Amino acid sequence: MKFDTKPVWVADGQSLRSLAADLAAQPIIAVDTESNSLFVYYEQVCLIQFSTPQRDYLVDPLAIEDLTPLGAVFSDPAIEKVFHAAEYDLICLQRDFGFQFNNIFDTMIGARTLGWRQTGLGNLLKEHFNLNVNKKFQRANWGKRPLDPEQLDYARTDTHFLIALRHIIHDQLVETGRWDLAREQFRHAAVVTIPNNNDPILSCWRSCKQRDFDERQKTVLYELCRYREEFAQRIDRPPFKVLSKENLVSVARACPTNMSELRSQTNLSGRNFDRHAAGLLHAVKQGLNRSPFHDHHRRPNYDEVFQNNLEALREWRKQQAQLLNVESDVILDRETMEKIAHSNPATPADLQALMKKMPERWDQFGAEIFEVLPATQVKNNHNKGK
Repeated sequence: MKFDTKPVWVADGQSLRSLAADLAAQPIIAVDTESNSLFVYYEQVCLIQFSTPQRDYLVDPLAIEDLTPLGAVFSDPAIEKVFHAAEYDLICLQRDFGFQFNNIFDTMIGARTLGWRQTGLGNLLKEHFNLNVNKKFQRANWGKRPLDPEQLDYARTDTHFLIALRHIIHDQLVETGRWDLAREQFRHAAVVTIPNNNDPILSCWRSCKQRDFDERQKTVLYELCRYREEFAQRIDRPPFKVLSKENLVSVARACPTNMSELRSQTNLSGRNFDRHAAGLLHAVKQGLNRSPFHDHHRRPNYDEVFQNNLEALREWRKQQAQLLNVESDVILDRETMEKIAHSNPATPADLQALMKKMPERWDQFGAEIFEVLPATQVKNNHNKGK
């Protein structure tokens, strides 16, 4: 899309302070970020977009040493920050700059709460503003400089229409009586938790693991994932651009012990073979010579009470979602559902304590949730028989 005006490019401390002052005077702003995760191992925020009702701003965090002035804007409860699919943006902004957040409106959450099925930003912009967004820039390298004019237009488009979209969604949430449900999710979205126990090697292993692998192949696969991760770190490239998961699975399945076997029994070829053959063979050897690898971080096997509770809650959630024409997790997220199933609350007060961070859902669904738990049904049937 072509705009009549240019965005304000913010690439130094003085212009950043001017931007922060303008944003601080606004009751509502739109925000988005662009990162370079497809091109480096250690990703970072490479562009921050802001829109007010009057103008669009593009902030270059690679050129500005201190973004502290923006912190007060993000944490100010009097300023509504509109994002689309905020979770990743908020994690990146907190990770890179330490920002804390208050008063978030997420247009994707709002759209899902309304039961809309096409909730990608491109779909929403097309439907409500007849705007076609060029998706090729979703995979652009936002860490390079200078950015192309087309990239800049794409970047500002992500926030330019967000405030108007927010008003459309808000009005329908109020009209349908779902505003409180959405607002509760917005509050949760503002509380950012960056996982501190993420093990990329284990994540790779879990995503590549094959059902028919024996212990030897599983252990070799773990060492291959370790090799890929460490190589990616050394050259600062995303792991998937070093070796594909299919490459790792192929090598783990064959467990080759020499160059000839690696070439003939796996899908490795060309430049990948030349670059990684020695390293992969060493990883295979490490796997064959070490004790078997076991995933000790697997989710525990809960008892029969948990399983029965979870099955009942899933069925109730599915039925409730069908009634409201929304996805099931809009009704109750998986983590809360599993917490309830595991705790097996004996009284409504116990359940309310488990749902204390979601008072709207407690008010709307709490009584039904308690009634569907098998223990409650057994108790009710027992009382009826007296």
